[in-house]
Amino acid sequence: MRRPIGVIDSGVGGLTVASELVRQLPKESIIYLGDTKRCPYGPRPKEEVIQYTWEMVDFLLSKDIKTLVIACNTATAFTLDQLREELSIPVVGVIQPGARAAITSTRTGEIGVIGTEGTISSKAYVNALKQINTNIEVRDLACPRFVPLVEKGIVSGEEAYNVVKETLQSLKQFSNMDTLILGCTHYPMIRHLIHEVMGTTVTVISSGEETAREVSTILGYHKKLYRGTNDAQHHFYTTGDVNVFHEIASRWLEQKVDAVDKIELNTVKSLGRT
Repeated sequence: MRRPIGVIDSGVGGLTVASELVRQLPKESIIYLGDTKRCPYGPRPKEEVIQYTWEMVDFLLSKDIKTLVIACNTATAFTLDQLREELSIPVVGVIQPGARAAITSTRTGEIGVIGTEGTISSKAYVNALKQINTNIEVRDLACPRFVPLVEKGIVSGEEAYNVVKETLQSLKQFSNMDTLILGCTHYPMIRHLIHEVMGTTVTVISSGEETAREVSTILGYHKKLYRGTNDAQHHFYTTGDVNVFHEIASRWLEQKVDAVDKIELNTVKSLGRT
């Protein structure tokens, strides 16, 4: 039986990772779940993020996924270690791949990180970067206005540009910073605006490409890559507005997305999941 790759996110942002999986692993089927009803996760308490993440995970486990991709930086920061310990399938987060790409990119050794309040306060990127190179200087900034903007589909135009410009103003003072990590999978949807505001001297890093490459490597190592001839079958689930999700997914994946269903997640009260 053909088993799919499972992808979870707090909303539509993880589609930036899903699109890279589709591009790099065209034979693989993907099941995506975005918790758009309760997005954003960034301002939520750690315990709540863990609870919501487990609810998404349990739903995807019922679909017999062969690997899990946590395409949400906040969920990765709070749950990756626990999920790897408790699940029997490979689990891939987005923080380590993004950190590795940034280390490769920087020439000055000064790296910026933008993300949700939860991701920034967790210092997950700071720790990941310092584990690779203790001499790296990290400038991090929470951008709470970005995710609601993207979830509404406002990814261009004057309103979006002004929000990005106002938010990133404080990072402009660090003239030696040559690399900026998009520490939220929603942010690549406004990458063009971020790049415009930060200028051409700053390389903008999205973790989607590196994450997909890591998934490919892990599936290959475990001999779980699909070797058949059937076309990939992708299915998408959302806890929020199906029409909004459908529109954003079709635009981002650059293909018509038909298989979108709305679901209600069940509260999980298992030991160790709160």
